[in-house]
Amino acid sequence: MSNINDRVAFLKGLAEGMKLSDETNEGKLLLKMLDVLESMAEEITSLRTDYDEMQEYVESIDDDLADMEEYLFDEENEDGYDDDEDEDEDDDVITYNCPHCGNEVTFEVDGFDFEEENLCPACGKPLFPADEDEDTDKE
Repeated sequence: MSNINDRVAFLKGLAEGMKLSDETNEGKLLLKMLDVLESMAEEITSLRTDYDEMQEYVESIDDDLADMEEYLFDEENEDGYDDDEDEDEDDDVITYNCPHCGNEVTFEVDGFDFEEENLCPACGKPLFPADEDEDTDKE
């Protein structure tokens, strides 16, 4: 854009070299036109600078958005962990440690019933002892 500024400066220099004066009607008109051209060239340069800055900012936002989309919508994140698979598994099963032997027991959520006596497959003791059973075990 400095090309426009250079060309306007050249025209102003040419007008001075031609000794245009504002004493004649034509001279006044040409000098005012050169002033308008100079103002327009400065404004265009300013707009171009603002445009370049805005373009850089938009590109930065676009890059950030692309990173966010990749993180949110990719099947696997960078850590190789598939968030969707884990959510499905967590919704289907419950994992519980036996209070007697520490064995990890997994239950399906749909078929689990707290009213039934659920026994540990390792030690055969109740996984969820009643409060009375706990009191007698302590004595």
